Amino acid sequence: MKIRLIDFGGKSPERAHANDAGADVFSPMDETIQPGQVVKIPLGFGLMIPDGYAGYIFPRSGLSAKGIVCELPPIDSGYRGEVHAIISNVGDRQYEIHAGDKIGQLVIMPVLIPDFTFDGWKERGKGAFGSTGR
Repeated sequence: MKIRLIDFGGKSPERAHANDAGADVFSPMDETIQPGQVVKIPLGFGLMIPDGYAGYIFPRSGLSAKGIVCELPPIDSGYRGEVHAIISNVGDRQYEIHAGDKIGQLVIMPVLIPDFTFDGWKERGKGAFGSTGR
């Protein structure tokens, strides 16, 4: 599958290996993330994702081990704006991102697009968290 990029002046995603699920995305700027802080970093590209698919900026394993994680809001197929990485510092130390650093991995995944309806709904009950027994 080919995904067309929209140029917002940044570096395009790059796969380290041909069969990697994710393609590395890069920070266009320096940023310091304090513990407990969430930052939104523009990546300099947009995507033309086909219907039936969505994009996600997944965390990198090495950064996750340091408490630096990407949040996973979907990049919808109809969105044509600049893609951002939303990064949280859940660790206990500040983290320095430098321009050009790999900060996440772009993954494109198929999604189901359901039609929601109450038709044919059957009362299930409100029990949860083990309410049906062992």
